[in-house]
Amino acid sequence: MADVKFEIQMLHDRVMVRAEQDSEERRSTAGIVIPATVKMANRLVWGEVCGVGASARSVKVGDKVLFNPEDQYEVEVQGQVYVVMRERDLHAIATTQTDHGTGLYL
Repeated sequence: MADVKFEIQMLHDRVMVRAEQDSEERRSTAGIVIPATVKMANRLVWGEVCGVGASARSVKVGDKVLFNPEDQYEVEVQGQVYVVMRERDLHAIATTQTDHGTGLYL
């Protein structure tokens, strides 16, 4: 039997996000190196939206979003790990518009 490929379609308000890879160590704003072994509690991460369900209203494919990776469902597709969550579990969407945002830039 030939290798069949399936298209993934998210349901309802579900969002599939590819999290940005963390480097092994971080630097503080003062230049202090923070090793990878230091665990920061409740740290949010940025990711790129790769799929959205039909009921998702505020987010679209390609958006950069902020979310908590803990207590979310992970799935591996063709060697890439994605996080699947509800749209309401997203904390922020990065945009280039500043008419109603925080005024902070990435």
